[in-house]
Amino acid sequence: MYSGLVLELECGQDFDPARDADFFAALPPRPAVFRLEMHSPEARPYLGRTADLRRRLKTLLATPEAPSKRLNLREIAARVRYRLTGSPFEQSLTIYQLAVAAFPHRYREWMRLRPPAMLKLKLASAYPRCYVTRRLRFDGATYFGPFPSGRAADSFLNQFLNFYKIRRCQIRIRRDPTFPGCIYSEMKMCLAPCFAGCSDEEYTVEVSRVAAFLGSCGASLATELAKERDAASAALDFERSAGLHKKIEKVSGVLRSLPDLARNVEELSAVVLAPAAAERTIAVFAVRSGMLDNPFFLPFGELASEPRSVEAIVREHLEPEIALPDHAAEDRSASAADRLADHLALLAGWYYSKPRIGEILFFERGWPYRRIVRACSRILTAASAPNP
Repeated sequence: MYSGLVLELECGQDFDPARDADFFAALPPRPAVFRLEMHSPEARPYLGRTADLRRRLKTLLATPEAPSKRLNLREIAARVRYRLTGSPFEQSLTIYQLAVAAFPHRYREWMRLRPPAMLKLKLASAYPRCYVTRRLRFDGATYFGPFPSGRAADSFLNQFLNFYKIRRCQIRIRRDPTFPGCIYSEMKMCLAPCFAGCSDEEYTVEVSRVAAFLGSCGASLATELAKERDAASAALDFERSAGLHKKIEKVSGVLRSLPDLARNVEELSAVVLAPAAAERTIAVFAVRSGMLDNPFFLPFGELASEPRSVEAIVREHLEPEIALPDHAAEDRSASAADRLADHLALLAGWYYSKPRIGEILFFERGWPYRRIVRACSRILTAASAPNP
């Protein structure tokens, strides 16, 4: 489980303006996350990430050629600490951890980090409904996502709710028989608890079907309809069987639009594999119930002499935490929920990026060890290929 430890900035050197040429020459022109520390202990450090560390620090620390409004820290910077990174995902996680430590009250604004769009099935309500939200709390609700955007989440929501009859309105339900209802009740697309069109038990059953749909990423509905179709065929009710078959095709079309990353957040467990800064090395980030672990590294150049297989090494790192975190047994404060939302935002930002550097493999009934090893091979091959 995520420990809260910050990825270390393991490299660094002092800055002396009189010897800046040696300082810049010693910096690698490679992607990195860095922290510039100032002479004054009261001064805030300057955090940054870059595709070229040497070039970026020259911009910040070199003698300005002419008066300019561009930021220059030459006169106040004392030293730099940095970490070379092999992928945008490692950069994002590192700068996030540093920003939380440096700016605990405004790191989201500083990073422009926005909680991802999710679906929320608010089970604590008397008559639950499902809706799009970016606010995550440990409130007993089912959260499903993350989606690439609010529009994508809303589109999927409206499509899959066509197969169910829970309410979509936001009004307070009074179960008033004189209430006229809404357009969805008129079209028989809602059980209409607003005017007592169903019993509480009937509505609860329908909500449980929606919860099952989200918990199974749609598999429960497809299975349910397939059983009904087969039963209709066995009863020689071919007209109903054909209708159910068309409905199954519609469900399949909706599920094809669902990203692999979107699922019940508390069941979102996977491994993200990405190239590391060291040569022929893979960084492995475990995702457990939406929370990101710090990475462990697989240096394939050195592993050839290891008596254990790569699969055994990966298993050693993942198996101690095979019991996935239960948020119900952990810190359920607002700050813990915010941290989970942050990690989901980092994961979604990488997953939906184009091009996406690295691969993700999901925990289903267990960790897919052989697929992890094959994915590592693909990433190393792609990293060693010459740029076109």
